[in-house]
This record gives sequence, C-alpha cells and structure tokens, in this order.
Amino acid sequence: MNAISKQTKAKDIRPFDIESVRADFPILQRTVHGKPLTYLDSAASAQKPKQVIDVIRYQYEHEYANVHRGAYSLSEALTGKYEEAREKVRAFINAGSDREIVFTKGATEAINLVAATFGRMLKAGDEVVITGLEHHSNIVPWQLLRDQIGITLKVVPVLADGSVDLSAFEAAMTGKTKLVSVAHVSNALGTILPVKDIVQLAHSVGAKCLIDGCQGVVHEVVDVQALDCDFYAFSGHKLYGPTGIGVLYGKEELLSEMPPYQGGGEMISTVTFERSEWAELPAKFEAGTPPIVQAVGLGAAIDYVSLFDRAAVAAHEQDLLNYATEQLKSINSLRLIGTAKHKTAVASFVLDGAHPHDLATILDRSGVCVRAGHHCAQPLMDSFGVTATLRASFGMYNTRSEVDVLIEALGRAREILG
Repeated sequence: MNAISKQTKAKDIRPFDIESVRADFPILQRTVHGKPLTYLDSAASAQKPKQVIDVIRYQYEHEYANVHRGAYSLSEALTGKYEEAREKVRAFINAGSDREIVFTKGATEAINLVAATFGRMLKAGDEVVITGLEHHSNIVPWQLLRDQIGITLKVVPVLADGSVDLSAFEAAMTGKTKLVSVAHVSNALGTILPVKDIVQLAHSVGAKCLIDGCQGVVHEVVDVQALDCDFYAFSGHKLYGPTGIGVLYGKEELLSEMPPYQGGGEMISTVTFERSEWAELPAKFEAGTPPIVQAVGLGAAIDYVSLFDRAAVAAHEQDLLNYATEQLKSINSLRLIGTAKHKTAVASFVLDGAHPHDLATILDRSGVCVRAGHHCAQPLMDSFGVTATLRASFGMYNTRSEVDVLIEALGRAREILG
C-alpha cells in the first residue's frame, strides 16, 4: 500500500466522480468568447470549489474580526477557526506539532523567511545548494543572501529529460553545505524530484533541507516526518484555496533557534524601549495582522481535498497527463520540454514557428486557458534553449475531452499562424 492509499483509507471518502467534482467549481460553468471554459492553468493557480468560496463568504458576512487580541465573541470565534486551520495543515502534512506551522502570505514569503532568518545564521563561504529547475522564488532569495553575507550558491544541473541526477547532488555537497533547497515538483516541467533521497544526502553532510512544495503538495501526499525535511513551504491558492496564504513547516528545534522574520503585532511577549522578547512558536514568525480569512479558507480547501481518495485523484491526473502527452506527440513540429520518467500533471511544449504568447492568445479565443512564458524559471528555459514554453497543467477537475479541446485549438492556431 503506497503513501497515498494509507492516508486516504478512511470511512468517509467521497467517490471520485469527475462530473460531481466539476459541479463543485462554479467557474467551470461559464464560457469564454462564447466557448466553454477549458481551464488548463492550475499550476499557476487552481480554481476554487464552492465549499471554499462559501466558507470565505461566511467569515466576512457573519464572523469577521481580528484574531488573538479581541476579548469578544466574534474575535474569539475566528481565533478558534484560525488555529483550527493551523491544526488542519499540521494533520495534512503530518507535522509533529502545530508549533511547526507558520502562516505566511505565500510560498515565496515562506522561502524568504528561511533565507532571512536561518540564512542570517550562515557565514561567508557556507554553501547553499539548489537545482537548475527551481523557479525564481527559490533562486533569488539565495542570491540576495549571497550578496549580503557571501555564501556560495551551487546549482545542480538538470538532465536533458528534465530530471535531476542524484549523483550530481552528491557531488555538489561538501562539508561547507549548510542548506539544500529544492522543488518537490517542477512548476515548469512537472518533474517529481526524489526529495526523500535528497534530504538524506543533505543530512549526510550535516546540511538542512528545504522543500518548495507548491506543486508537490497538490499532487502528492506529503508526510514531513517521513521525509525528515527541515522545512517545507507551499501556498494555498494552488491547493484549491484562496490567494494570500502560505505555509512554512519547520522543525520546532530549528524554528526556536532562528531569529524573528519581521517585528510587530503578536510576535512579541514583552516590549520596552530597551529590548523586546519574542512570543512562543509559531507566533514569533507571524508579525502584524495575519491572513485570517485566507487561513480559514485554506483549512476549507484541505477539508475539500481530503474528501477524496487521493490515490484516485492522482490516477486521474496521471491519466490526463499520459493522454495529453500522446496527443501532443502526434502534432508535427511540436517539442515537449521535460519528459522525465517521474512527472505530474504538467505538459510543457514549444511549436516550431509559433511563439507561445501568440499561441496562448489564439487558444483563448477557443476558451482554452494555458500559461505561456518562462514560468518564473528563466534559467531552466535557458538550459533547454528556449525563452518560453506553452504549459498545460491539469487539476482534479479536468477531463480528457478538455485535452481534445486543447489539441483542436492548437490545430486551428497553427492554421492561423501559417
């Protein structure tokens, strides 16, 4: 029994029926340019089920107040739901304590938090290792740290199929390596990295490991204790939740050692003009008014995702990827970018003689939403010799017939572009 099956073996699992799932997402009922919406950009941001939308609306209409500071019923009620959401996140990724769950405004802030706090404990000459398939949010914070304190940033190259060789990781790590920071799943290619092996390699040289789980947490069951990662970051809006909410998981002993990220609000225990002392975890890292309703919305999204047998959802998404890959391969002059053996539901490609931006604009006239560009992964695009790709990414609500719509729309686009 794999990890997904273990997690989802429960009494109240809702059967995964694609039409029933699609009915949960109101936006999928609309049209674009008179055509049914075909939304194939879930890697950028997933659509929201009504179960999440209803929770967010209810909070603003009936139960909104600030949290952790109001001695009245509205504030106390929402404080309870905010902390309940933290517990849902803890259970979802199997963290050992809710003290290890820090709410941020997104995954980018979560990674920057680690760079600005754990990173401040590094010194010149220490090494941070990343891969060539990282998106900018897992590159730039380490470049900033390099420029500030003189760390060395090392990059493990990407192979021709978009995968990463573990032996290259082993070669990159030395006694100076203090942190390895890698994507769980590439947002641009869909490559699934062997993160458990990478964590073990990092620990073998005494380094810590951060996993950028923006795509991984959507398509994989995540167990941070089984992975033994030191940090795990993800955002809510790719997990069918609202924007403006992210999560940083960190091992409690590490978070306790790290200095605060920002100052103000409830991140203190005492303040005088001479000095301040910090609040207990996780409040130490949640300065100012937190993303309150967004956190509650993320909790609702986790509730929604957890309704289903995630093995069934993963199988559905893999079927879509396999079907789309075969259909795309049948198109002349189309080149798939990223063909690693272990992939999740992302198909990235270029078409000779057609710029991805032009293609995306034409596809939109058929109601097809795909992403065109460098996907915030310019170094990765450079390694494949392209400036941009067209990316179709699939969520739990997509269907094979929508893949057909994409293929037909690509055919029409080629006719238009000559």
